[in-house]
Amino acid sequence: MDKILIIDFGSQVTQLIGRRLREIGVFCEITPFDKIPPTDGYRGIILSGSPCSVRDEGAPKPDLSKIKGRIPLLGICYGAQYLAHSFGGLVEASRTREYGRATLSGRPCSLFKGIGEKTQVWMSHGDTISRLPEGAEIIGSTEDVENAAFRFPGEETWAVQFHPEVYHTTEGTKILENFAKGICGCKGDWTPASFIETAVTELKETIGDGKVILGLSGGVDSTVAAVLLNKAVGHNLTCIFVNNGLLRKNEFRDVLSSYKSMGLNVTGADAEEDFLRALKGITDPEEKRKTIGRVFVETFDKYANRIDNARFLAQGTIYPDVIESAGIPGIASKIKSHHNVGGLPEGMNLMVVEPLRMLFKDEVRRVGRALGIPEAMISRHPFPGPGLGIRVVGEITREKLDILREADDIFINALRAHGLYDKVWQAGAILLPVRSVGVMGDERTYESCVALRAVTSTDAMTADWADLPHDFLAGVSNEIIRKVRGVNRVVYDISSKPPATIEWE
Repeated sequence: MDKILIIDFGSQVTQLIGRRLREIGVFCEITPFDKIPPTDGYRGIILSGSPCSVRDEGAPKPDLSKIKGRIPLLGICYGAQYLAHSFGGLVEASRTREYGRATLSGRPCSLFKGIGEKTQVWMSHGDTISRLPEGAEIIGSTEDVENAAFRFPGEETWAVQFHPEVYHTTEGTKILENFAKGICGCKGDWTPASFIETAVTELKETIGDGKVILGLSGGVDSTVAAVLLNKAVGHNLTCIFVNNGLLRKNEFRDVLSSYKSMGLNVTGADAEEDFLRALKGITDPEEKRKTIGRVFVETFDKYANRIDNARFLAQGTIYPDVIESAGIPGIASKIKSHHNVGGLPEGMNLMVVEPLRMLFKDEVRRVGRALGIPEAMISRHPFPGPGLGIRVVGEITREKLDILREADDIFINALRAHGLYDKVWQAGAILLPVRSVGVMGDERTYESCVALRAVTSTDAMTADWADLPHDFLAGVSNEIIRKVRGVNRVVYDISSKPPATIEWE
């Protein structure tokens, strides 16, 4: 199979490069910058971005002398700056740090084949290439960055200071396709079906005759993981749905019903009291996540002991969970711990299996459709593992959860009723640790504030706030204030990611 090698310099969005390549059917492998394998057998190489500066003493600086000019090479952001820095160019701190959208004016070339003369790209860098290496030529500029894209004539070495892999570079996938298929000659024969075949084989080899316990949440990730595991190990899979007390309204009842109708072996575990007791008094987001993870695993251990020879704990961990929790040690910045990847105690009695760990959400959905899972389950919005625990900002109490559940239910049902649910990537309500003065009837109130959050995205690595109709938001606000006792103010979050995250904690 044709394949591309991605050299990871620690960027939070490195895996998006692989995701885009797989989207167009090109298989790829990702390797840390300090563990580059022999490049024979790869059609091309991509250098990722990085939080580092090439001017830093401890920045990643692999030897590219045996790669450049021998095999098609594309440098992205830090990768572009490192190519310039390594071969005689000059990289300096930029007077204008460029983050977010920019307009690229590109020149005709094979990398930009089929791309408009002006196209939106996504920048994220503080350094800039002020002088190109001798012999290199500019192929693209933005208003603030002259050397936004360049190439080395006479060889297939290309570089761009923007990120073609992120969603908001509007023609980024086409640029990567031009490189992978046009310049590198990849045929593009990687599909969700081929992933399923490989994953099932690997699961059979890993698990053997062992028994597996999987936590079901009702979300896309755990659903696809369950069906994939069921395909691999059949009756040796036991699914457990834990009521952690942090679920949406009626979620525990609805999830159990849905999965039993799919023929999966599902047990309901009502551990609400255990979670709320453990979370009492905790306000720090990281500590909340780790506490939820700890009690989650303790609950699984309890139920695992009832299953003879249970050896594996399967989780629906996907790549955004992983990349935001850890990167290349000492280089990639940690944003937050995720329920699926943080807080697992060393004494856990089960080995973890994560069949979706290297996939993004939209890839998970493609795999789910290939597995024949009903569209109603595939198209559900993402819901965080810690649930409403990270949407109640500050200390969690039963009263706060009840208020949030009602407000969230009104918001989600309104999105469905107005045909907006499928037009946003993720939506939910957040209960803020803020009280404000209001007037209801002739009485003064001093009650809580709810924030509504809805974003558009394809991969959760970048996201824009959803521009919902004002009359819709006004209607939802009025309904929440009228129906949810304890709330007298509703606001709408218009922050994008970056710089914000999708969840508030």
